[in-house]
Amino acid sequence: MIVVVVKYTGKPGAGDAIFQHLQKMASQVKKQEPGCRLYQVSRSIESLDNFLLYEHYLDEAALATHSESSYFKEIVIETIVPLLENRQREVYLLALA
Repeated sequence: MIVVVVKYTGKPGAGDAIFQHLQKMASQVKKQEPGCRLYQVSRSIESLDNFLLYEHYLDEAALATHSESSYFKEIVIETIVPLLENRQREVYLLALA
């Protein structure tokens, strides 16, 4: 199992727009990615412009399907990334379940 952790630091005041787009992304993932076992979005209570995404993929192929999808490119790369000050992404192997 592949685990992806992504931290978004939004530009000031961009939190609501980021959240709206993340809702669209989560909907697409749920509908089109059987290899994604968990796609969890959390919003900071201390700074509403910041988000933590926690994702589980069955394997590298499932992660590639996600990253290469047209909706990922449209929603995340083209729409959300311009609203961010910073984006950190880390990929892990699930060691214990």
